[in-house]
Amino acid sequence: MLTKRQNLMETIKGGKPDRFVNQYEFLELIREAPKEAFMTPKGTEVKNAWGITIRWPEGQIGSFPVHDHGHKVLQDITKWREYVKAPAVDYPAERWTEAIAHAKAVDRDEKFVTAFVTPGIFELTHYLMGMEDALMSYYEEPEAMHELIEYLTEYELQYAQQMIENIHPDALFHHDDWGSQISSFMSPETFREFILPAYKKIYGFYKDNGVELIVHHSDSYGVNLVPFMIEMGIDIWQGVMNTNNIPELIKEYGGQISFMGGLHSGEIDFPDWTPEIVMEHVEKACKECGKLYFIPNLSQGAPISSFPGVYEVTSEAIDKMSAELF
Repeated sequence: MLTKRQNLMETIKGGKPDRFVNQYEFLELIREAPKEAFMTPKGTEVKNAWGITIRWPEGQIGSFPVHDHGHKVLQDITKWREYVKAPAVDYPAERWTEAIAHAKAVDRDEKFVTAFVTPGIFELTHYLMGMEDALMSYYEEPEAMHELIEYLTEYELQYAQQMIENIHPDALFHHDDWGSQISSFMSPETFREFILPAYKKIYGFYKDNGVELIVHHSDSYGVNLVPFMIEMGIDIWQGVMNTNNIPELIKEYGGQISFMGGLHSGEIDFPDWTPEIVMEHVEKACKECGKLYFIPNLSQGAPISSFPGVYEVTSEAIDKMSAELF
């Protein structure tokens, strides 16, 4: 029987996996690594070192930045240098103690020691100024947006250096949502101009420093961005929704990139979910997408579910499909 790491590599390299890769089983996320807060417990809010206020209202399934006039960090993109101040990344050694211990405890023959980075470059632009202002600024003030993105990229590279020196990751799990369920947030041309160069630097830096696997989370539509994902060095697109034609993506791009998702959390992970609903979706995804270049997974950007039991029952359903199809 292959280890989880071996089975993953067989799957994404077009080899001979002996079962489906089961969701996040191959990644050991080192969440203890020091970083600025971009989430907050339910019913609370936090203002992080960027000055971004993150709030999780009661009754919602997640947290998000607050962008009314009193909370928006960046009011005018042309004056971004006055408002945007990146936090220092030279954390004291004791802040890394738990992360280093966790990384050392991992059997690297079984799983990838994984650096976890969120939010991404695009997300950070709209966390700072709001989605509407950010999207308009790409078109109305491109020079300032290029400058801001370069600044954010340098911050990411400095943080990457600290991550590499302290936990020596062999995988990176990086968030940056690039679309809605039915379209990308920006045109491919705009994405190519602004986002692609930043990630070629960031992912290239990780790869040049011993990181074998780049897993990128974007639980969205992104068919039109896949060539750029390949160019920037992504090995696995995690969060790929079934609003993308995943079998066609596998047919066209399998061998260059793999697809982790296919199980739409909105259709499975909801208050009235049942094991039967989960099994129906898992069976459909596994049979349609096949054994290579595909990892069945809820579209959530972490090994969790919004409602208790959904993630675990999904994993059980994937094991059942492995028993049936392998």
